[in-house]
Amino acid sequence: MCKIVHYNVIRWITRNHYIEQIKGFYDSDLIKIIVGIRRSGKSIILEQIMNDIKRTTDNIIYLNFEDEAITTNIYNAETLIKYVNDNRKEGKCYIFLDEIQLIDNWNNAVKSLRLHKNSVFITGSNSKLLSKEYTDAFSGRYVSFRIHPFVYKEILEYSKELGIEVSPIDYLIWGGFPKRFEFKEKDMIRYLNDLNESIIVKDLILRFKIQNEELFKRIVNYTLISNSRIFSVRSIEGYLKNEHIDASINTIIKYLGYLEEACVINRIKPYSSKTKSELSYYFKVYNENVSFNSIRCMNNRYDLTHNLENIVYNELIYMDYELKLLKKDDYDKEIDFIAYKDGKKYYIQVAYSVADDKAYEREFGAFEKLDNSSKKILITNDDIDYSTSLVTHIKFKDFLLLNSLD
Repeated sequence: MCKIVHYNVIRWITRNHYIEQIKGFYDSDLIKIIVGIRRSGKSIILEQIMNDIKRTTDNIIYLNFEDEAITTNIYNAETLIKYVNDNRKEGKCYIFLDEIQLIDNWNNAVKSLRLHKNSVFITGSNSKLLSKEYTDAFSGRYVSFRIHPFVYKEILEYSKELGIEVSPIDYLIWGGFPKRFEFKEKDMIRYLNDLNESIIVKDLILRFKIQNEELFKRIVNYTLISNSRIFSVRSIEGYLKNEHIDASINTIIKYLGYLEEACVINRIKPYSSKTKSELSYYFKVYNENVSFNSIRCMNNRYDLTHNLENIVYNELIYMDYELKLLKKDDYDKEIDFIAYKDGKKYYIQVAYSVADDKAYEREFGAFEKLDNSSKKILITNDDIDYSTSLVTHIKFKDFLLLNSLD
């Protein structure tokens, strides 16, 4: 029998990875800032936190500012503060403000609310909530959490509730936006395209009042199909010139900044072994969800090679590793990631396959001149174990189930 999937089914799983990080701050007077890309599950996490707190109190206020019924009457700091004061009970009140960035002068309201026996939680689809402009205003009285779409371990848990199977290859193509698992393939692709359009239009073009929409979309498309690649602002400028499109360097930098603020892309800069400094003129981009690449592919020719590296990046970030790209200036070889955690360092190389002799020599050769004091890891989609005495090979399907690299 086919299991009926309901809209609220995502509430059946608890995202413990994030809840456990936040739980220790439930009663703190620090402002809890929860950011993440649109439809990554922030509102669900807020609901799960509220359900947790409801076990001890009902002095809770929740407002979702994407709801026009709310924003008709609550649209700035003054009206928000008045609403809370009119509706809260005596004692500590737990206030949840969803997509708070849509309210004028929201930071002033939040600063005021935390001073009056309130525990304040705010979410937004814009990492600018964490920008110096706002965090300085909070004078260090905040703690932040970044929410991401599902990683594979969460997908496995969720898919059990749905009564479906989700393969690593499916994840490699379409990523982990939670709601997409409620649909069959054709409807799922439509949902992901609509979500992409919503993010580009609502979270970027409208919010930042972008005038040249065509130029912006060209830069967005080029960036999102360039995931897991080294490129620079100059390379984007060169692409646009080849398309006979004029754009200043400052405009390109500004538009890339918008993509980062909306949590659509993540950039990591190379680390030079010679200069011992980060190189700022070029970088690697990783999409917050690999579907941003796949929906832009033609005739089902998906970019599995670069998506695999992108997925590895997303999974390592979920495991709380700090990541850098190692640029080996002295012998012109690169390591995809240097991962740091708990005082340990790991060298990580990612390839779709090393079954071919040239690929094997290239990927293993990248480790040759690195010291052996740190663990060397190769991640591929191969089913054969290619581990050596110095390099640990991890199969992609096994990597997806790990909680750490140790």
